[in-house]
Amino acid sequence: MKTWFITGATRGFGALIMEAVLASGDAVVATARDPSSIADHPRLLKLPLDVTNEGQARDAAAGGVEKFGAIDVLVNNAGYGLLGAVEESSAVEVERVFATNVFGLLNVTRAVLPYMRKRRSGHIINMSSVGGYTASYPGWGVYCATKFAVEGISEALSVELAPFGIHATVVEPGFFRTDFLSAQSLSNTAARIDDYADTVGKMRTLAATLNHRQLGDPLRLAQVIVRLASEKNPPTRLALGSDTVARVEEKNRAVQRELDHWRPVSLSTDFT
Repeated sequence: MKTWFITGATRGFGALIMEAVLASGDAVVATARDPSSIADHPRLLKLPLDVTNEGQARDAAAGGVEKFGAIDVLVNNAGYGLLGAVEESSAVEVERVFATNVFGLLNVTRAVLPYMRKRRSGHIINMSSVGGYTASYPGWGVYCATKFAVEGISEALSVELAPFGIHATVVEPGFFRTDFLSAQSLSNTAARIDDYADTVGKMRTLAATLNHRQLGDPLRLAQVIVRLASEKNPPTRLALGSDTVARVEEKNRAVQRELDHWRPVSLSTDFT
């Protein structure tokens, strides 16, 4: 039996992953700012955790180890979206989303890793987004920037932790039928600039119409995450959803075209 530590476990991916893990026979340390809504289970420990509070993260990790003896899988799932043009995003709005999506992920990772290193075993699964691979969506620039950071952190972790037998995977979901596009998980910038009406404005309208009509099945995603944790050689990146696969392939082609076009200039800066 493995023990999972899941952040943001009260709804969305976090809640569904928790349920899938419990159904598989594993134990879960389920954390959230207010975990009271999570149903009790013999193999479940509910703990309050605001990921922006590093001390609380350390306490939660220690509590999980005290209860179950180890933490085998960490799922960094807590986070939220910010919709608005980069220029429309205030310093406070940017700092808040980075505090949760990036610095919060780091807080929890630092809290859990000492226990994994001691056992020379573990798997860190960081929930990113298709927006962590490509930011070509008007209105999602700052949110994508947080997920780009998660991608970089995850790549670095996969290299740094390999000698200890610890894996790190960044998961890139596309548009899944969760509450992500609702007010519970998505914040809009207070500022609205008219010049962005035809780009960001249309994206706001589209986001509202897509809510709960997305292509991805979140139950299937949860099952994939359970399977991922059992892989002996898990990937560093895992794209989930046909929309993510298409976007990744599109960006890879675009990057290769641009690299080929500018290759002489790129190579001209070396010493000769």
